[in-house]
Amino acid sequence: MNLDHVFVCGNPALDFAATLRARRSVRFEMFVSPDRLDAWYLESGVVDAVSPSQESDVEQAIAVREAVYALATNRRLGEPYDTKALAVLNDAARRPPATPQLTPAGRWTAATPEQALSTVARHAVELLSGPDVPLIKECGNPECTRIYIDRSRGMRRQWCGMESCGNKIKAAAYRARKRQAQPTETV
Repeated sequence: MNLDHVFVCGNPALDFAATLRARRSVRFEMFVSPDRLDAWYLESGVVDAVSPSQESDVEQAIAVREAVYALATNRRLGEPYDTKALAVLNDAARRPPATPQLTPAGRWTAATPEQALSTVARHAVELLSGPDVPLIKECGNPECTRIYIDRSRGMRRQWCGMESCGNKIKAAAYRARKRQAQPTETV
């Protein structure tokens, strides 16, 4: 099982929503422990330091993640927002966010898990109420359920990322074409 976090969605809130992979099939959970949640906060760049999460922080993060996914899907499909998901997201966004500080070495943001989660929720609020809404798409790989922002020329991007999905789909299509092109032997 690959527990590497991937950041290809173009917004921290969408990358957060993508921490439950393959939602329609095998459902691979990335937040299997408080340590994995803390690692995501750090690797995403949302904060530079986070105090250790507890199981309750993981449960809250998963609730917010599912709310972000539901609301981004609603917005992408032009549907009304799920009211329960809206309440979960807004409750998290209402809490104090991580506050950056200026240090001699530059910007530094230390946070509690609740502050880090609030910061992610605020990213979602900004995204889902902002100018990038028309750019929100879902990956074209049927096994992938990542939602991303398509900033490509002409909005032609089909995959969350070429390394994670595009190359796999293109290689599979190439192999399928090669098989079809093979002349069948007659006996």
